[in-house]
Amino acid sequence: MHDEIDRVQQKAAELAWAVDGRVGNNILALGLGVTVFWPALLAMRPQGLEASDLARLKGRYEALNLAQQRQGCAPSTPDLPARRAQALPVALGEKLVYEDRSGPRGAATLSSLQLLALRRGEIEFRSSETERSTWVQDLAGNVVSAPQGALSWPRLLRSELELGQVTAGDFQLVGDPLLRARMHGQVVAVGPQTVADRRFDVAVVELFGDAQSGDAYTRVDGAIVIDRSSGVLLRLDLRSANPAFSLQRRLLRVEPAAR
Repeated sequence: MHDEIDRVQQKAAELAWAVDGRVGNNILALGLGVTVFWPALLAMRPQGLEASDLARLKGRYEALNLAQQRQGCAPSTPDLPARRAQALPVALGEKLVYEDRSGPRGAATLSSLQLLALRRGEIEFRSSETERSTWVQDLAGNVVSAPQGALSWPRLLRSELELGQVTAGDFQLVGDPLLRARMHGQVVAVGPQTVADRRFDVAVVELFGDAQSGDAYTRVDGAIVIDRSSGVLLRLDLRSANPAFSLQRRLLRVEPAAR
């Protein structure tokens, strides 16, 4: 039941982000995790089908909470339940090693993310940039926190990606709020795939959009590949005349946790 409550709240948050992004009222500027603040969502006053969907989700959320109370269920904990954690293709302590290039002809460098925590709504990694740097993503694959200067995409992807689904959001450079690329995408492939000797449930999303810097706009296109069960990034290709949005990142290997 806790899992279903998480799913309902995630769907509500995604619907709210879509409305907020289109209307531009910044009601949700402070962000949303697994736990959403329903009054803020309702204050957005969505119209038509979106209003109906939000009302339906709120009704289901309240019904699930009432059922929990009647059955005397224990309160949920922030950690991901063990059965869900064991079903993921990555585990605590493992290190994801990536090859990074600044564009197709850039020199290759290695970076890594070591998995520190599995929570109900997010995964936390330690970045190789510094010992104190962390990288936090939600289970849909959105990067909600990253080291200074890193590329993040806090609301680009949706949970339960399906073939043909469309999505939209920003790529932005952490620490530079004025430098961002507004992107749209479409899921062009889904299914099992082996990457770095691990089996993943892959979603491939083609991307296109524009990066704004001052009054200038530069074309950005490419693709992002993520694991649908965990949101783990498997590949990111961005092409642009703007160097901030021209890069390639590929998962090379997964190193086991130290014993």
